[in-house]
Amino acid sequence: MARGKLRIYVGAAPGVGKTYAMLSEAHRRIERGTDCVVAFVEHHNRPRTEVMLHGLELLPRKDLEYRGATFTEMDVDAVLERAPTVALVDELAHTNIPGSRNTKRWQDVEELLAAGIDVVSTVNIQHLESLGDVVESITGVRQRECIPDEVVRRADQIELVDMSPQALRRRMAHGNIYKADKVDAALSNYFRPGNLTALRELALLWVADRVDEYLQQYRGEHNIRSTWQARERIVVGLTGGPEGRFLLRRAARLAEKGAGGEVLAVYIARSDGLTAASPKELAIQRTLVEDLGGSFHQVIGEDITAALLEFARGVNATQIVLGVSRRRSWQYLFGPGVGATVARESGPDLDVHLVTHNEAGKGRSLSSTPRAARLGRNRIIWSWLVGIAGPIVLALLLRGVAPDLGLANDMLLFLTLTVASALLGGLVPALASAAFGSLLLNYFFTPPVHHVLISNLKNVVALVIFVAVAVSVASVVDLAARRTQQAARLRAESEILSYLAGSVLRGENSLESLLETVRETFAMESVALLERESDIALWTCTASVGPRPHVGRPEDADVEMPVGDYMSLALSGRVLPAEDRRVLGAFAAQAAVVLDRQRLQSQAQEARALAEGNRIRTALLAAVSHDLRTPLAGIKASVSSLRSDDIEWSEEDQAELLAAIEAGADRLDHLVGNLLDMSRLQTDTVMPMVREIDLDEVVPLALEGMASSAEHVTLDIPEDLPMVAADKGLLERAVANVIENALKYSPAGESVLVAASTMADQVQLRVADRGPGVPDDAKERIFEPFQRYGDSPRGAGVGLGLAVARGFTEAMGGTLSAEDTPGGGLTMVLALRLVPGRPQVSPDLPAAATS
Repeated sequence: MARGKLRIYVGAAPGVGKTYAMLSEAHRRIERGTDCVVAFVEHHNRPRTEVMLHGLELLPRKDLEYRGATFTEMDVDAVLERAPTVALVDELAHTNIPGSRNTKRWQDVEELLAAGIDVVSTVNIQHLESLGDVVESITGVRQRECIPDEVVRRADQIELVDMSPQALRRRMAHGNIYKADKVDAALSNYFRPGNLTALRELALLWVADRVDEYLQQYRGEHNIRSTWQARERIVVGLTGGPEGRFLLRRAARLAEKGAGGEVLAVYIARSDGLTAASPKELAIQRTLVEDLGGSFHQVIGEDITAALLEFARGVNATQIVLGVSRRRSWQYLFGPGVGATVARESGPDLDVHLVTHNEAGKGRSLSSTPRAARLGRNRIIWSWLVGIAGPIVLALLLRGVAPDLGLANDMLLFLTLTVASALLGGLVPALASAAFGSLLLNYFFTPPVHHVLISNLKNVVALVIFVAVAVSVASVVDLAARRTQQAARLRAESEILSYLAGSVLRGENSLESLLETVRETFAMESVALLERESDIALWTCTASVGPRPHVGRPEDADVEMPVGDYMSLALSGRVLPAEDRRVLGAFAAQAAVVLDRQRLQSQAQEARALAEGNRIRTALLAAVSHDLRTPLAGIKASVSSLRSDDIEWSEEDQAELLAAIEAGADRLDHLVGNLLDMSRLQTDTVMPMVREIDLDEVVPLALEGMASSAEHVTLDIPEDLPMVAADKGLLERAVANVIENALKYSPAGESVLVAASTMADQVQLRVADRGPGVPDDAKERIFEPFQRYGDSPRGAGVGLGLAVARGFTEAMGGTLSAEDTPGGGLTMVLALRLVPGRPQVSPDLPAAATS
C-alpha cells in the first residue's frame, strides 16, 4: 500500500486563517469528486470557520474522561475504518488527553498516512521544536505543545498562510478570533505588533528554507547546473590551513548582509592516500562553521578548481570566498593558482572574493601540511616536458646563440635539466632525460657532429661520466623526495593517531563522529561499522556516515578492516594503498572501543535505574509498614472502642473518638495522595493545564486544608502582584505541601511567613520558618523522594511532600529551591514565570496558541 500524502498549512500565530484555508481546500477537492472527510477540526466558535464545516462529512470523535471532565479527541480507529481518500486533521502539534491511543496528534496522523490516507493539517510556527526557545524569548510564553521539525519537513506540501500584524489585530478587534471580553487582554499581551512581526518573520524564513529544499531537488532532477540567484548562498573554499577560520568568519559577515544568507564550507580532498590537511584543523573549522550557522562539506576531486566550481554550481551558490594563495612568488611560475583560476572560470553567475590573510605568501610548510605520496598528474607532465622537450630547446639555443661554449659547459646545462626533471617527477623521467640528453650531446656537440659516432676517446669518457652523474644525481634527488614524502606521511599518521589517542583520553563516545573522521581522513564516500552475532548470522549496520548508502556485507566494500571475529569496518569510495591500513586499523579498534563504551554506559544507566527503583520500593515498604499503619492503627482503635459493649461512652468521649477517626482518615488520605502524586511524576503523566492565575487566589485555598494550623501562617501577598502562568490545582498542592513542611519544623508558637514578590521576570513565593534549618550540603537531598531530614518523628510523613512540590512546580515551568532564613530557619522559594501586565480578563492564550 502506497503511503498517503501530507499537506500542512503553516501560520505565524492563531487566527491567521489556517483552518479556514484547510476547509476551503476540502470543498475544492469535494467539488472535484474526492472522498474527503473531517477527522478533527476545531472551529473555536469562530462563525466564519464554523460555516465552512457545512457540507463536509464529520467523523465521530472519541470521548475521554480526565480529572473529572470529559474531553474529545480524534478517533483514529473510526478514520481507519472509514478509509477516506483525504482526512482533515487540525492542530497537528496537539497533545492528546492521557489514555489516548498516541501521546501526540502527529503520531495519529502517521498512522493514517501509513494506511494510505492523504492528510491535510495545520500547525503554528511557534510549535516547532527548534523554535520553542526563540518564541519564548519573543512572547514570554513557553509553548508546551511542540512537534519535531522533521515531521513537518517530511510533508509533501507546505503552504504558508500569511497575514500582516495590522490585519490580524483588526481581525482580532472585530471579534473574529476571540470573544469581545477577551480581545483587549489579547491585543495587549500575546498579539502585540512586535510579537506578531517577529513570529511572521520566523514563519517566512522557515518556509523559505523548505522551499529551498524543493528547489535543490528540482535542479537535481533536471540537471540544472547554472546558478539561480534565489537567495545568497556563499561557498568557502578551505585548504585545511589556519587561514580557514578567518575565511569562515568573513563569509558569515557577508551572509548577514543578505537576509537568509547561507554559508557552506567545502574542503576538496584528493582521492589518493591520506588527505593533505590536518584532521584536527578540519575538525576545528567544521565546529566553527556549524557554530556560525553554516554547514561543512568534503568533496573528492583531482582538479581542485573544477571540483570547487562543480560543488558551487551544484548547491546553487551565488558567491565563493577564497583566501589569497599561500604560495611564494617564484611558485607562480608553475601556474596562476587556484584563486585566479576560479575567478577566471566562474562566469558571470558567481562572484569570487579573494580575501587577504596573515598566511598569504608564507608558503606551504611540510611540517604543518603533510602531502600525499603521489605527485599528481600536472607535476608528472611537467617533469617529462622538462626532461625531454627541455634538452631539445637547449640544444637549439646552444647551436644558434653560443656554439663555442665548450662541451663541459654544455654538459652542465644538460645536467641541470636532468636534475630539474628529477625534482619534478622522480627517477623515471630523470633517467629518460639523461639518456636523451646524452644522445643530443653526441649528435650536436661531439665531433663528428651530426653523427652518432665519436672520434675522440676523451669525449666518450665525458659522455659516460655525464650519464653516470645524471643518473646518480637523479637517484639521490628522487630518494630525498621519497623520504620527504614518507616523512610527511608518517607525520600525518602520527598526528592522526595522536588525535585519536586524545579522543580516547577525553572519553568521546560519539561513534558517528569517529566514523565521519575516518571518512574525511581517507577521502571515502561512506563508512559503516558492521556487526554480527555468529559466523552464520547476517551482518547488521551499527552506524554509518556518508552520502553513499552503506554496504550490507564487508565483502561488498572497497576496503574492509576486521575488528575481532564478528565486527568489521567497511569503507566505500576507492581502494586504499597498503600503507594506509595501519592507521585504518587504529580507527577500527577505536570504533570497537567506543561501541563497547556506549553499551556499557547504557547498561550502567539501566542498572542505576533499577537501583533507584529498588531504593524507592524499599522506602515505600518502610512507609507502608510504619507511616501508613500508624493512622490505620489509630482509626481501628477508635472504631473498636466505639463498638465495644463493655464501656458506655459519654457524648464527649464519642465525639473525641470520632474526631480521632476523622484525623487519622485525613492523615491517611494525605499520605496516599502524596504517594499517588509521586507515582504520576515518575511515570511522566502529569499534564499541567497552564493558565494565567493570581497567587492571592491560590494560597488561601492551599490553607483551607490545614484549618487547625492556618492560624500559625502569616500571609503577605500584594494585591498588585502580576499574574503567573501555572496550573491552579498543581500550584495549590505544591504550596500546601511546602507550608505543611514549614509548620512541621517550626517551633511551638512561631508562625510561618508566606510572602510573594516580583523578581526580574518571575514571581517568587517565599515560605519562611524559624526551625532548625538545613545545612547547605543537604538542601538538595530534602527534595528527593522518601527523604526526611534530621530527627523528624516517625509518623510525620513518608518524605514525599517536598519531592511532589518540586515535581509539580517544574512541570509548570517553575523552580523550587531552599535557602537559609535570616536569623535561623529555612526558606522555600517557589518561582513562577510572570505574565507581563495584569489583564483583568484572561484571553486563554495557551488554548488559542494550540489552534
